[in-house]
Amino acid sequence: MIADTLTFLRFLYNAAVHKSKLRGNKKNSNINKKVFNLIYQIVRTARPRQWLKNLSVFAAPTFLGVLFDPITLVLSIKAFLVFCAISSGAYFVNDIKDAERDRNHPIKRNRAIASGKLPVWLAWIAALILFVFSFVYGYLFIGTFFTAAAVFFVVLQISYSFYLRNVIILDALLVATAFIVRVFAGGIAAEVSISSWLILATIGLSLLLAFGKRRSEKTLMENPDLKGQTRKTLRYYPDTLLDSMISMSSAFCIISYSLFTFQTSPQTIGTGLATILPSILRSPKWLMLTIPIVIYGVARYLFVIYEKKEGESPERVLLSDTPLLSAVLLWLVAILAIRFLLPAF
Repeated sequence: MIADTLTFLRFLYNAAVHKSKLRGNKKNSNINKKVFNLIYQIVRTARPRQWLKNLSVFAAPTFLGVLFDPITLVLSIKAFLVFCAISSGAYFVNDIKDAERDRNHPIKRNRAIASGKLPVWLAWIAALILFVFSFVYGYLFIGTFFTAAAVFFVVLQISYSFYLRNVIILDALLVATAFIVRVFAGGIAAEVSISSWLILATIGLSLLLAFGKRRSEKTLMENPDLKGQTRKTLRYYPDTLLDSMISMSSAFCIISYSLFTFQTSPQTIGTGLATILPSILRSPKWLMLTIPIVIYGVARYLFVIYEKKEGESPERVLLSDTPLLSAVLLWLVAILAIRFLLPAF
């Protein structure tokens, strides 16, 4: 869907240029070309694909079964939009900071700022607008504590871009912290409590993604054209350390999620379904049915890292690897069915 949006923007840009040329107005054609190109480059730099990470703000109200309460849903959507804005603002700052280095990278040199397609001054303005809008909107329409969480998230992202991503192990821990802040911010916005086991499961998953990303990036160092152009910390990460951290994170994620489903599963079902099921299944831990899906998802991600040698971009893997995407969608449908449909039967 995000890729289709970018393609659509590019189509509009080409259509506008073609239409101006047909009219014979070269000046208008150049103006339209520049405007649409700038819009396209701004959207590219905002990284819409990365907004998938911000769906974690819906975690707390979803697992508590209150997501579709009208007020809660509206607040959660507002929180999601705010985090999409501040995430994009952080990417603008990151690309400005890395522009000179990206110009020497065979792939990253095509980024909008590094290639010169998006002026640095305009990127700063875009980042400032996104940050200010997010903080003001969050303060006025969500709440003070949520805004504090959003500010803390921005501080984390900027600290990561300018220094902490060059510190071994701490760089991955900071990625995990960012996911935790998203989950907490979603709970604060929806005004619901958050299970400690959900936080632990989030830590395990985020560490798996972070260390898996670095393990995949190390494979890029085998390419002579990319060697020396990857992140600095990779040269200090032994393969054995990354493999150990990935194994630990995988086990930690599965165990924490399993305990979470055991403690938070719905205790009752609808009277209609209760008359059909045997007595021992009238108050089971239904969420535990999703554990095999999570185990498969983790195993598939490990397969992507080690056999397909992908994973340097988790969001791209999620959208491109059909088995993994199917597992995530199946897990999501199962969660929604158990939390919202099962009690109604």
